[in-house]
Amino acid sequence: MGITGTEVAKQASDMVLTDDNFATIVKAVEEGRSIYSNMKAFIRYLISSNIGEVVSIFLTAIIGAPEGFNSVQLLWVNLVTDGFPATALGFNPPDKNVMKDRPRKSEDNLIDNWTFFRYMVIGLYVGFATVGIFVYWYTSFESPDGHTLVTFSQLTHWTECPTWKDFKVNNFIDGIDLKTSPCDYFMKGKVKASTLSLSVLVMIEMFNAYNAIS
Repeated sequence: MGITGTEVAKQASDMVLTDDNFATIVKAVEEGRSIYSNMKAFIRYLISSNIGEVVSIFLTAIIGAPEGFNSVQLLWVNLVTDGFPATALGFNPPDKNVMKDRPRKSEDNLIDNWTFFRYMVIGLYVGFATVGIFVYWYTSFESPDGHTLVTFSQLTHWTECPTWKDFKVNNFIDGIDLKTSPCDYFMKGKVKASTLSLSVLVMIEMFNAYNAIS
């Protein structure tokens, strides 16, 4: 007891109740479980989201398509889209049933095999979704701007564009004249495709934040 106990008893004890109230032990256990749960949610969200961003970049490189994101967009996603929700997850109130859970073992791993598998699954579908919408805009999406649709083979071999014969695209896209240099369509003309890809990434990560709450 912190109030009535002697100094010798305090120094020899494993726990000191500063308010001499045994109910404080229950509150302390609840707070400890809440902190541990929020820490897991914070890690779950950040790791799975970052895996998704890495998968997006690697998948783009594997298929040979133009990069869907630039460095500024990725920095924005990491600082803002990931940062604020992750911070909010760290301040979640305790779950209503947190005291009904069985005590965890001291040797339990923070990230077990099942948790890591979930991280990878989330990362994979984030990567496929962001790259998929980028490819869809170039190959299938007939939007009012009238942009030229290309084949998947052309998109994944865009670096060979200077060797193609009779390759033409619409003269203007987003104010860029592509009449004399149609190959710029895959880099300078990808503004809307990149915007769609970024929007999908942000929306999925917002849903992922809700998924990580509990």
